[in-house]
Amino acid sequence: MSRKRRSYEAGHRPKFLVIIDDTPECDRAVYYASRRAARTGGAVIMLRVIEIKDRAQQWLGVANLMKAEAHDAAAEVVARFAARAENIAGFAGEHVIREGEAAEEILRLIDEDEDIAVLILAAGVEKEGPGPLVTSLSKMAGSFPVPIGIVPGHLSDEELDAMS
Repeated sequence: MSRKRRSYEAGHRPKFLVIIDDTPECDRAVYYASRRAARTGGAVIMLRVIEIKDRAQQWLGVANLMKAEAHDAAAEVVARFAARAENIAGFAGEHVIREGEAAEEILRLIDEDEDIAVLILAAGVEKEGPGPLVTSLSKMAGSFPVPIGIVPGHLSDEELDAMS
């Protein structure tokens, strides 16, 4: 059970959670969330989840080096999207980098931060479907702790401006 949302109580403000990944449509989610946050007086929180596989099979030194490199790479990607969000909204968003399985870390962050009001995802435009994260989370949408907004990945900045 997730904590009570306090996004609109005194001393709080709604946060739009965006998952930062390597998909082309990730920019669409960042753009939309940044515009909504700017228009509603909210904030953007960006989560990057590092899924390090086979760490147990690595020698300790190699595993630690892989972990450090993964965190550095994640920080670079998040910083790039944070700069984009700041250009759009006029303020920097929060950055969170975690290790684990994406769906679990998303739920854990939502449970920890009572100001997260909406999870914003962007759907892929490829023939394979909307993408693994959208597919995975949409299956649990009925019991998810916050609303999930799915931005069509093909929309332009101008089209998203008209909706946000």
